[in-house]
Amino acid sequence: MTQHLAATRSSYDNVADAYHELVKDRMAGNPIERAMLTAFAELTGDPIVDLGCGAGRTTGFLKAVGCDISGLDLSPKMVELARKNYPGVTFAVGSMTDLPFKDGELGGVLAWYSTFHIPREELPGLFTEFARVLRPGGRVLIGTHSGQDETLQPEKAYGVAVSYTAYLYRPEVITELLAGAGLTVTSLLTEPGSTPGRGYAAFMAQKT
Repeated sequence: MTQHLAATRSSYDNVADAYHELVKDRMAGNPIERAMLTAFAELTGDPIVDLGCGAGRTTGFLKAVGCDISGLDLSPKMVELARKNYPGVTFAVGSMTDLPFKDGELGGVLAWYSTFHIPREELPGLFTEFARVLRPGGRVLIGTHSGQDETLQPEKAYGVAVSYTAYLYRPEVITELLAGAGLTVTSLLTEPGSTPGRGYAAFMAQKT
């Protein structure tokens, strides 16, 4: 495991309980998030994997709307919480950079606010891995923080000490790198954040 993945894993083990309490009910108050996830569910064939699933919030939502979905997360503590919260869903510890699926096995890949811990030089390989496990016509949905190609190294998050790094890319960077992996962006949603130059972006892409 690379140093940055180890730091991400350790950090999310530390923040798991606080993070879960903060976001567990957020879906109800976010119609845009629900709309993107629902559209993904309607357009995407099964099975689906939720990468960086955390405590299972988005995995559980997609399960509830009828998807055949499993979750994968780097943090054992997050996976423990996910299994407790959603006992009818399969969750496993693992890395999105090395997926435990056969070529063309999946209909969909969801990475909802989990790819922003991957440095830019590793994104082409990551998106190629996403494409590898998708069947032709399969879809990816990525939700992420966006910025002006910034690197952030916070000392605390959710009131707890962390050691991870966050990378905030311009939306066009993600679009270009997805295309390079054979994943064509078919829908893009951007929202401004409270800090100038930063915001949120969601990309739906299809394997060509």
